[in-house]
Amino acid sequence: MRRELIYEVFRQERKGQPFQHAGSVEAADDHFADVYAREQYGRRGESTALWVVPRSAVLEIHEFVDELNRNCHRVDGYPLREKLKEARERAVSAKSASALSAGEG
Repeated sequence: MRRELIYEVFRQERKGQPFQHAGSVEAADDHFADVYAREQYGRRGESTALWVVPRSAVLEIHEFVDELNRNCHRVDGYPLREKLKEARERAVSAKSASALSAGEG
């Protein structure tokens, strides 16, 4: 008896839009995965394109390195307030240090 594989299906709702995960189908081979995906996610005209990928081909990534501590995917955006405050404090301390050295010389 042949073991069925799980295929992940990604669909594009309209041309130009990104593909989104639609679900998965279980099939004996690529041909049947194509047929099942078309039947499940394409028969009502809800998709303009489908990607059908064996689950074993999908790479799962768990660790993300952000060496510069910049996370542009945060909901509140970049933490600019904190960085601006630090920059202002550095500017003030540099200005007062230069004033002190100018007054002593």
